[in-house]
Amino acid sequence: MTTAPWRDPALPAAARVDDLLSRMTLEEKVAQLYGVWVGAATDGDGVAPHQQQMNTDYDWDELITLGLGQLTRSFGTAPVDPALGAQALARAQRRIAEAGRFGIPAVAHEECLAGFTAWGATAYPVPLAWGATFDPALVEEMAVRIGQDMRAVGVHQGLAPVLDVVRDPRWGRVEETAGEDPYLVGTIGSAYVRGLESAGIVSTLKHFAGYASSAGARNLAPVRAGTREFADVTLPPFEMALREGGARSVMAAYTETDGVPASADPRLLTELLREQWGFTGTVVADYFAVDFLRILHRVAGTPAESAHLALAAGIDVELPTLKCYGKELVAAVQDGTVPESLVDRAARRVLLQKCELGLLDEDWAADAPAESIDLDSAENRAVARRVAEESVVLLANPDGVLPLSPDTRIAVVGPRAADALAMLGCYSFPSHVGTQHPEVPMGIEIPTLLDALRGELPVAKVTFTEGCGVSEPDASGFEEAVARAREADVCVAVLGDRSGLFGRGTSGEGCDVADLALPGVQGALLDALVETGVPVVLVLLTGRPYALGRWDGLLGAAVQAFFPGEEGGPAVAGVLSGRVNPSGRLPVSVPRGPGGQPWTYLQPPLGLAGEVSSLDPTPLYPFGHGVSYTTFEWSDFQGAEGAATGTEIGTDGSYDVSLTVRNTGDRAGAEVVQLYLHDPVASVTRPDVRLIGYRRLELDPGESRRVTFRFHADLSSFTDRTGRRVVEPGALELRLATSASDVRHTAHLTLTGPVREVGAERRLHCETETAPTV
Repeated sequence: MTTAPWRDPALPAAARVDDLLSRMTLEEKVAQLYGVWVGAATDGDGVAPHQQQMNTDYDWDELITLGLGQLTRSFGTAPVDPALGAQALARAQRRIAEAGRFGIPAVAHEECLAGFTAWGATAYPVPLAWGATFDPALVEEMAVRIGQDMRAVGVHQGLAPVLDVVRDPRWGRVEETAGEDPYLVGTIGSAYVRGLESAGIVSTLKHFAGYASSAGARNLAPVRAGTREFADVTLPPFEMALREGGARSVMAAYTETDGVPASADPRLLTELLREQWGFTGTVVADYFAVDFLRILHRVAGTPAESAHLALAAGIDVELPTLKCYGKELVAAVQDGTVPESLVDRAARRVLLQKCELGLLDEDWAADAPAESIDLDSAENRAVARRVAEESVVLLANPDGVLPLSPDTRIAVVGPRAADALAMLGCYSFPSHVGTQHPEVPMGIEIPTLLDALRGELPVAKVTFTEGCGVSEPDASGFEEAVARAREADVCVAVLGDRSGLFGRGTSGEGCDVADLALPGVQGALLDALVETGVPVVLVLLTGRPYALGRWDGLLGAAVQAFFPGEEGGPAVAGVLSGRVNPSGRLPVSVPRGPGGQPWTYLQPPLGLAGEVSSLDPTPLYPFGHGVSYTTFEWSDFQGAEGAATGTEIGTDGSYDVSLTVRNTGDRAGAEVVQLYLHDPVASVTRPDVRLIGYRRLELDPGESRRVTFRFHADLSSFTDRTGRRVVEPGALELRLATSASDVRHTAHLTLTGPVREVGAERRLHCETETAPTV
């Protein structure tokens, strides 16, 4: 028996795929370029708008005789027992392989934004909470567990992480990002990619690129970013995740920039991504985005024209189901409208990835799944608990109201205290899909904050009333809420968001807001509680920051948690009780006023407060802020502090700054040392400060560690007026700080030598080292 070269695992993948392509018909090659959403609703009331227009009728048995590129969300569309779902997926894969001439299965993909989006799978904190941990190693550990669970049921590709950088917190998808700083997003995102890829899952970076810069924070609105903002804020996290994370897939964004949709932009998807950055993986369409070129962007008149634009730009796979890359594309190639070379280019990339996954091997077979699969193991929950605990940010505790006394009288008030869904973002399975199946149990245990607090403080007298809904205008519950507060020693007001999709929530995809006031009448409820004179501890369970200046100085304490997942209730309760020493830091600034700060901290001089405007955008709590129940002393700084001109290094040089951090309190805690860059004079305006390094230090009482940041001049690079990325000579300041505005030490440097152009070889992150001290 002679084995065809494309089946021979001893041959290079490129040779195998070239041989396979030479044997395939046009129709068979095209069949590798689309997915099929086997579980998609067809009544228009499913996951997303326009879904009814996008679903295509097809004969499954006939379709798979040509092969199939991808299977879309076998687990993420409706509740299915994991073991039964794995068996069904394995059967589908065998049918696909048996039906086609070449016996090639599909790539199965799923969402995994905050855990595997499947019934019964662990619901981890949302990415904004990952950013709040400032702990890439923990995020990588979490991603490994997510990837292992996906592989256990036969999934190959995960549609995560989101690497969009928040530009306006009114945007509904802020919860899906890691924050408002490209360095934080890039390092946290790269860690997630490394974890997912190490488990054998193809990680898909999204949304490439500019999605979060939409005008007015409206979902899918045109992007208004300038070329330098795009290059210096939007793109770096993607480049980092590709180069240092090893992601093998990229998802094109829905949005347009300066009139060109990302899905039809060859400069973005081919010239930049592939030719400049050297990416060799697959580019997939966001759901329905190929035909959105026709029905939403109106840059194509027919499905075939949409296919031509997307293929030419560099989109290899149409998701979630076939519409433009099917018969319409075949006909366009046959009549000469679309070059077959574009089909070949995309099919080659798809098949190379299938080859990497072992799906072209002759002995391929769908693994027989276990009879019982646990996607929410004790080990998973332990990691989810650690991420949740590290992500909780103590914003303020001026009078030491927290931790709560174990025998105190506590009035818990608010619409988020007794609802398990208050812990989850919109891409968790219970919120994303489960709400459409109220008859089905949630599939995982999610303690509410109310229940968790009662468990943390069993002796305390705890009462509860909602007071109001999340977004409803009804204030009829205020009277009872005030009465309960007056009977208590302390009031814990649990307010925040309800995650949802396309207007069905106050946070989530398509749930954009006009301002940053607390939803509904929650702000008025908080006013009423504060007026009682009883100390009020505000707990926010949200997907974005909200303006809190109205209560500045009036609260006993304020705690921020960004949808902390299934273990979020115990994590937040642990902070309130004192079992957990809060260590989260803000990945997004908390504004003072609801309408005066649609900005992030990355502002040039004229973006800051000044006499030229009556609006002051200074946040109430800055990026990187967070306080602890212990105290830390920073000492023995080394970095040319106070030097008149600073240490001189070349524009290709490096310099170390270091200090010692000691826990001077009586309990263990974590300090996050942050390194910011200030560029006093540059050829284009620069952010006043921007994060270029950080290190989280876990310290026992009395323990100290020395942390060293190894700054390289590449970290000061930016895009100049000609579009080149350069390192310019001149003065710089390296600021070691506890937040973007709380600077503890400054190192003055002067870069000398010529302007140096840098590219893909440049340093992307600041190496750090720590060592114990005597």
